Amino acid sequence: MANLKAIRSRIGSVKNTQKITKAMKMVAAARLRRAQQAITELRPYAVKTMEVLSSVAARAGDDEVHPLLARRDPKKVLIVVLTSDRGLAGAFNANINKAAFRKWKELEEQGVQVSFAVIGRKGRDFFRRRDAKIEFDFTGVFENLSVAKAGEIGRAIVAEYNVDGHDAVYLVYNEFKSAISQKVVFEPLVPITPHAAEVTEVEAKAGGASVDFIYEPTKRALLDRLLPMYVEIEVYRALLESIASEHGARMTAMDNATKNASEMINRLTLIYNRARQAAITTELMEIIGGAEALKG
Repeated sequence: MANLKAIRSRIGSVKNTQKITKAMKMVAAARLRRAQQAITELRPYAVKTMEVLSSVAARAGDDEVHPLLARRDPKKVLIVVLTSDRGLAGAFNANINKAAFRKWKELEEQGVQVSFAVIGRKGRDFFRRRDAKIEFDFTGVFENLSVAKAGEIGRAIVAEYNVDGHDAVYLVYNEFKSAISQKVVFEPLVPITPHAAEVTEVEAKAGGASVDFIYEPTKRALLDRLLPMYVEIEVYRALLESIASEHGARMTAMDNATKNASEMINRLTLIYNRARQAAITTELMEIIGGAEALKG
């Protein structure tokens, strides 16, 4: 009976866990839909900003190259790692941390000095345990993510790049593909690489000749505002991608956990029924044996 009680208690415990995993899956699914909508709404704005940036940068001519556009051999690199503050999302955080760690060691072997900016508690704890140089870290960003918060992070990155003499800044995050698929992306953030400027309607009428504009106050002042803005938008986009990927990974992990709990309940129930049947059979045999002894 003691064994039956233990099995019954275990079944109850697994059922309670299953209720939690089902609830977490539903919450993750709802949040994933909101995150997908936010990414869709941001995309046109990010594309148009890059078009304007590319147009202005292409017309910079012989002017002094802006620091956020200047390219040089990387001797000092800042890696911005985007992880989550919470676990229970499968391999979401582990994949990001491993990719950033491999790149860190690879750059060090090339003689590059590497430091980190970490967004998310899981990444911060991972690199702290490995004695990485963390320039700054942000936690609690994903619970109430806003454009203002992304702008704060973007400005911190630009300031670190300008003041501390970094040659390049890279973003490492999970790019959202679907609820069951996330891709680890390692992409350059600074220096900014403008896309090839498209021929405008005015230029097309002029036979393809480059047509410049009048800038107020100056072209450099416009770049001083536009380039940091683009960094902020890219950070915001990466944060949204990371959030959607996290919710997708958590939804998948909780779905698998729920299915595993069902399988475990079925196995435990089978074991319980067999043990109960064996106990009943034993009791019957004892009763029959006692009756036969009384007859003798």
